[in-house]
Amino acid sequence: MRIGIGIPNTVPGVSGPLILDWARRAEERGFAFVSTIGRVGYPSYDSLTALAAVAGATSRLGLTTNAVLGPTYPDAVLAKITATVAQLSAGRLTLGLGVGARESDYLPAERDFADRGAAFDRQLEFLHRAWGGEPVAAGDFADERRAVAPPGEAVPVLIGGHGKRAVRRTARWGAGWTGAGGGPRRAEPTIKEIRQAWQEAGREGEPRLLGLAYFSTDDRRAEDSDRYLRSYYAYAGDHANTIAEGAVRTPSAIRGILRDFEAIGMTELTFTPTLADLSEVDRLADLVL
Repeated sequence: MRIGIGIPNTVPGVSGPLILDWARRAEERGFAFVSTIGRVGYPSYDSLTALAAVAGATSRLGLTTNAVLGPTYPDAVLAKITATVAQLSAGRLTLGLGVGARESDYLPAERDFADRGAAFDRQLEFLHRAWGGEPVAAGDFADERRAVAPPGEAVPVLIGGHGKRAVRRTARWGAGWTGAGGGPRRAEPTIKEIRQAWQEAGREGEPRLLGLAYFSTDDRRAEDSDRYLRSYYAYAGDHANTIAEGAVRTPSAIRGILRDFEAIGMTELTFTPTLADLSEVDRLADLVL
């Protein structure tokens, strides 16, 4: 299993320099990748911009968004940004994409929340065409129809979500699937559906399967960790309690959730921080690497 660590791009109190120091330390300690989470309607660091900076601060570390809300971006803009980050990082970017469940992320982006599923299907096709160098953007200017992204390889996409649409999108467009939050029990049924749909679609190899575990290692700050998660997921009502209570905050729980994700067939796991403290990188590395 490939093990990554999130950068604290949504955690209150984090600074830009800390994010870069965090990524450098993660690379030094041997994590396979760093990841981001993100929302539009929240005072956090943008995932793709942060990972572009991380790309310049590191040389080997994988870069994963987990996940960007694809339909909050215009298709051509997302194609250009992701192709740029992928090429600046020499192909280290993996693009976790989903639609999200919060209308508050679509309103400030001036995008249609109700149509997000259909928009996401259109966007996935557009991205793959754009990354392939096809002329995809012209609008009313037919004589200016041209590519929107520099030519290069397609960016690996991990599809987020637990519904039938997410399974279908993974089999059609994905390099794999990301379970985002919810833990091993929530992920296991979808993993089985993903593997079956992958085979039925005639896809070669095996899908990448990414799990997420919220963590903290400083038992003196468990309340801070809990408070952050309840705030970040306040929109979810009682489900915010489930997420906060599902965070792993002891050595045994951290090692245990790693074993649990391995047992259901996850191929990758990212430990996503709930404290903006650089020592969290070292303490986690000592426990899981």
